[in-house]
Amino acid sequence: MKKYYCLLFGFAFLVSCNDKKTVSETPIPKIVTVTLEKPFDKKLIEGTYETKAEENDSDDCQLSLKITKTKSGYSYFLKTKTRQLKGIATFKIQKYGEKYLVLEGIKWDEYEGDISHEEENDSISDSETSSKELEIPVGIEAAYVKDTLTIQNYGNSMNSYTKLSECGRKYIRLIKSQK
Repeated sequence: MKKYYCLLFGFAFLVSCNDKKTVSETPIPKIVTVTLEKPFDKKLIEGTYETKAEENDSDDCQLSLKITKTKSGYSYFLKTKTRQLKGIATFKIQKYGEKYLVLEGIKWDEYEGDISHEEENDSISDSETSSKELEIPVGIEAAYVKDTLTIQNYGNSMNSYTKLSECGRKYIRLIKSQK
């Protein structure tokens, strides 16, 4: 009799397993986490920043930049192999939240301007172009992310410029010292 109960129980179990209704799978929405950045805390930018040796670099790009708080705002002291510059440091935040430190008063070393429209300007006579000298830009922007300032030091063939000729790097990365 026990055999019949076991068989009956086994049969009922098998029938119940096959009798399940299929459930349509609905995709579970992914949870997106958004981290909101803190407002730009200018106090965190104070300190000394230096270039570090990079791979395949002849160590010719030794720069240091000191940012200090003053009564009227912030100032900088930039030291390279050939010169020492000081002035006012200002801040700006771009449309999409990129943060920049601007070293005011530093004249770029070279600037040929945007030559992508040069063909349009060929129709202008030489006398007109000679009277229209290019102004060399003043002020160097450095993108600010955590403890690093990054300066795009030179452009390309369509927009030729050099900001700091004593450094041959395309991007000068100044990393904050932990002193």
